[in-house]
Amino acid sequence: MELTRAHKIAETLEQLVFSGGYKDGDRLDEVTLAEQFCVSRTPIREALQVLVSSGIARQIPRRGVFVRQPGPVELMEMFETMAELEAACGRLAATRITEAGLQELTEANSHCRAALGAKDHAQYYAENERFHQIIYRGASNSYLEKQALHLQNKLRAFRKTQLRFRGRLDQSMAEHCEIVDALQNADADRAAAALRGHVVVQGEKFHQLIASLNR
Repeated sequence: MELTRAHKIAETLEQLVFSGGYKDGDRLDEVTLAEQFCVSRTPIREALQVLVSSGIARQIPRRGVFVRQPGPVELMEMFETMAELEAACGRLAATRITEAGLQELTEANSHCRAALGAKDHAQYYAENERFHQIIYRGASNSYLEKQALHLQNKLRAFRKTQLRFRGRLDQSMAEHCEIVDALQNADADRAAAALRGHVVVQGEKFHQLIASLNR
């Protein structure tokens, strides 16, 4: 999955935010960033809009774009909601996804496995995102799909970050296999439970995620 220049810049900025290069409330200046990345201001504007849409930044009219990190309560609520949306998608997809959709899901999971073997976190997340989108579409409920896509986009940077925790990629891959098996067997309850558990961030994982935002 090829990333545009703007998305590559957005990914770099996300990592700078999580590594402490930018703090909550810092202004992301177009001119400075254009010089830093040796590009025109157009891909910088596009990259900043990616950050705004994902919730990592906010745009204030006539002032600019500023780093925005959600607090722990907001972040937990977002992940809880995402887990329930994914569970609903899985429950519906178990009986509605087509054979073509199942084949596409299996292929996406194979691509995730290849990225895992290469220890390529960025590629794994890109394929992981596609994996989940196939399930949203397989639920055959356009309103639910739109809501899931919207929140997936807002949580993108945070879900990507937690995949870097030690052992999380292997665990994620095992959970994918459980999800695929449940959908192939049209087991709605198991698919819902597997997706809910796959997405929810709790306990030690949540503490790690919060710590990564406050370094």
